[in-house]
Amino acid sequence: MFAKRLLLAIFPLLLSPMATAQCTPVKMTALQARQQMMDLLHIQSIRPGFSGNPNGPNPANYDDAKAGPFSKVPDPLVLDNGKPVTTAKMWWTKRRPQIEAAFSEDVLGKVPRDVPAVHWRVVSVARELNGDVPVLMKKLVGHVDNSACPAIELNIDVTLSTPANVKGPVPVIIEMDLDPQVMAMLMKRFPNMPRPKGPTWQQQVLARGWGYASYIPTSVQPDDGSSTTVGIIGLVNKGQPRSPDDWGTLRAWAWGASRVLDYFETDKDVDAKRVGITGHSRYGKASLVAMAYDTRFAIGYISSSGEGGAKLYRHIWGEGEGNLASDEIYWMAGNFMKYDGPLTINDLPVDANELIAMCAPRPVFISGGATNGDGWVDAKGMFLAAAGADPVYRLLGARGLGTEVFPPILTPLTSGTLAFRQHDEGHTPMPNWPVFIDWAETWLGK
Repeated sequence: MFAKRLLLAIFPLLLSPMATAQCTPVKMTALQARQQMMDLLHIQSIRPGFSGNPNGPNPANYDDAKAGPFSKVPDPLVLDNGKPVTTAKMWWTKRRPQIEAAFSEDVLGKVPRDVPAVHWRVVSVARELNGDVPVLMKKLVGHVDNSACPAIELNIDVTLSTPANVKGPVPVIIEMDLDPQVMAMLMKRFPNMPRPKGPTWQQQVLARGWGYASYIPTSVQPDDGSSTTVGIIGLVNKGQPRSPDDWGTLRAWAWGASRVLDYFETDKDVDAKRVGITGHSRYGKASLVAMAYDTRFAIGYISSSGEGGAKLYRHIWGEGEGNLASDEIYWMAGNFMKYDGPLTINDLPVDANELIAMCAPRPVFISGGATNGDGWVDAKGMFLAAAGADPVYRLLGARGLGTEVFPPILTPLTSGTLAFRQHDEGHTPMPNWPVFIDWAETWLGK
């Protein structure tokens, strides 16, 4: 009888998540993870990425005559069966789901159905001054339920700042931001990094009565090819390596941004219908992914995103698919490797114009720097992708980019819902912030 009572007492504990969820993340180097993915795909070799050194092996192309695109860019308004998309209903019910599925399968990976819940808490609230504007600063932590794999702990790191002297909910711009320790290291290592001239972008948005938030994507998923068995990707996979169609880091960072927006929908100081997303470089890529997949984001400022972001894959300039398929394959779905192995980028069923089109009809501002300093990200390739998304914006009743002619540097194309500007500085978002903010006021108000 005692044994029976003891069994009844401990049986619920045996079934509890803490008792059943035993997992140890597999440890692999980035090279081992890449080779494991190649083995799953039965790929013997991949083509090397382009070199940023003009005198190095396989240098990147910076000759417009050699850039192309030399093959047909996929048409976002043609169904997979070849039939044209002629109505907004066809776009939303047929074509957009096809594009989204193709990006999930072959480019960015699929978000699993069983991603754990995020529980938000406000760690601290403080009143501070940013410039001469008083702000209410909230430190937020989003704890990801890790009961399925306690060895992997995740806490999403966010700071929200709203103007203290504005009544009611305000628009907020979320920036995918560097970890403060990483930023301090970069500032020390590169003392000549561009610094803001005049007010920071945060002070500029405060002047419009908006708020801003810093979201640290690496608190969701480390930016490292050896780390796909940890972070949110590893947590869902219980510490095991990825499958070829599993989500990559860009999609994971975008997922984290959506969870931040989940919290903002509960915060009385935030107008959740007017929340924008921004990021620079790799975070520009992830910001575009977030904007494309989550229609709740109202507006996007996509800075120097390049290959894997707003740049046409079929425009061969600067960074190429080989760079993503080798060193940065952890950003992408493993399946993306196929297009740098037995297949070529011309076989890819989608291109960046369709990723931008997934944002339609919401406003998107695409930014890049001068070729001498930011050539790697291919400003013209990003412009061509935006122009290729223009027909979808027009079909949905919005004014798109309005031209297919690549504009001179410093020429803003800001009369439509799609906007583009190439500034004359290096790899930085700073010079285009004032232009973006002036343009964004049409949708976010003042």
